[in-house]
Amino acid sequence: MIEVLVSMIVLAVGILGISAMQAATLKNHQNSYLRTQAVFHSLDIVERMRSNEAGIAAGNYNNPAGAFTSSCQAAAGCTVSQMALNDVAIWEASVTLNMPLGVGAVCLDSSPIDGTSTVPACDNTGTIYAVKIWWDGDRDGTANQQYVMTFQP
Repeated sequence: MIEVLVSMIVLAVGILGISAMQAATLKNHQNSYLRTQAVFHSLDIVERMRSNEAGIAAGNYNNPAGAFTSSCQAAAGCTVSQMALNDVAIWEASVTLNMPLGVGAVCLDSSPIDGTSTVPACDNTGTIYAVKIWWDGDRDGTANQQYVMTFQP
């Protein structure tokens, strides 16, 4: 009888170990997915910027407050400044929608690895743009994960 009890305890510990391993795997998979989403969103805004070279040259993508412009979606078109603001507004909405507590910033920055989701710490100097994205990776209510991509137009 004691042998059966000991074997049941060993089996229970083994099953608990497998459950813990499965939980860790799911958490790592979710983190990987969110990091992939951050890369996708970074590439999205970079390609939008590259398609509006005049807007980059005019500095319209340097830390703008995005604004939706309906004429940018119409055949009549819009100015390069309006296109930049529209691009950023669409991008910010996508980051917020697809990532938990997602926040994004685009700016000229000589030290891109700094800042927080509430204060991006863009110094607006240099010729290198930084695309910064923050999100809540562990679902604790704070955007504590960061992905930064830099590029020079």
